[in-house]
Amino acid sequence: MLELIDIRKSYEGKPLLAGVSLRVDRGETLCLLGPSGGGKSTLLRIAAGLEQPDSGRVLWNGSDITQMPAHRRGFGLMFQDYALFPHLNVAENVAFGLRMQHLPEDRIRRETGEALARVELAGFERRRVTDLSGGEQQRVALARALAPRPSLLMLDEPLGALDRALREQLTGQLHRLLRELDIPSLYVTHDQEEAFGVAQRVALLHAGRIVQSGRPEELIARPASAWTASFLGLGTVLRGTVKSVRPLRIRTALGEFEAAADRPGPVKGEAGWILLRPGGGRLRRGGGKAMDGVRGVVAESIRRGEAYRIRLRTTSGVDILCLHNHPVDEGEDRIWTPDRGIWIGD
Repeated sequence: MLELIDIRKSYEGKPLLAGVSLRVDRGETLCLLGPSGGGKSTLLRIAAGLEQPDSGRVLWNGSDITQMPAHRRGFGLMFQDYALFPHLNVAENVAFGLRMQHLPEDRIRRETGEALARVELAGFERRRVTDLSGGEQQRVALARALAPRPSLLMLDEPLGALDRALREQLTGQLHRLLRELDIPSLYVTHDQEEAFGVAQRVALLHAGRIVQSGRPEELIARPASAWTASFLGLGTVLRGTVKSVRPLRIRTALGEFEAAADRPGPVKGEAGWILLRPGGGRLRRGGGKAMDGVRGVVAESIRRGEAYRIRLRTTSGVDILCLHNHPVDEGEDRIWTPDRGIWIGD
C-alpha cells in the first residue's frame, strides 16, 4: 500500500539517503533496521510527509502523495519521546487527534475508550500521564496514534527510551497488537531483537541504501554481505579465498575452513568472506595441533541463556566468537573447531 521510489536526501551536501526504494503491503509490518544516524527516521518522516525528499516519489495505493501535507495523509505516528501533553490526562491525550478532526463528543469518547482497551489501559482515562510508568506512557502514545483509525501506522524507535526488560515485554505486546490491527505498519529501530520480534519483514538500511530485505529467518540464514552478517551479530566474518570448490574450502589468515554456499558459482581463487557461526563447532582445551580449528586465549566468557558466549583471542589479534555449554575461565588456552561456515563472497 505504501511505496517509496528512489528516495534521495542530503544534509549539508552529504548524501543521507542514496536512492531508497521499499514497499509496505496491506496488513504487513515492515521494520526498517540499521545503525543509529543512518537515515531511518528521515525516511519515515518523508513517508509521513513531515519532510520532503530531494528527489523520488511516495505512493499510497498507487497514487503519488509526495507533495501531500502530512495532516491529509491519514497516517498515525508515534515517536520515541511520545510527546504526551503533561497538563492533560490519559483520555485527553488520546483524544487530542480526534478533537483536531472536530468529531462529535460521543464518538470521541467511544474511539478513545476503544483505543485504550486495545493497549490494555482501560480504566486509566483520568490518570495523569506524569504519574504513569515508562511502559504505560508508551502505550498511551500508541493509543493516541491508533484512535483516529489510521490507514498506516508509523513508529519511530517506540521502545528506545525503555530499559531492556520492559522493551522485551512490550515487543511481544506490539507483535500481537499489530497482527490484530491488520493495518500496514512501518517500524523504525536500531535494535535487532526488537525488529525481529515485531516485524514480518525487515529491510536493512546501510550507507543510504537498502542492502537486504526479507523475513527475519531469511536474513539470519542467508546474509547477503559481510556487513549484514556483522551487523546482525551472526558470528565471526573472515576475509578468505576459495581454495577448492568440491568440497568448498576457504583459506583465511586463521587457517582453512569448509563452507557451504547459498549462491552458486564460487570459483577457485575467488576472494570473499566466510561466516563462522558461534553455535556450530567444538571447543576443546589447547595442546597439540589445531588441525582445522582456531587456537586462542579465552578473553571473555559470558552466560547467554543456557550457554556461554566465549570470545577467543587469536595470536593475530582477531577475536572469534563461539558458544559453549559450560563456563570457561578467562586466560585459558583453547581450540575451537567450527562446523561448516557460510561462504558469502564479495
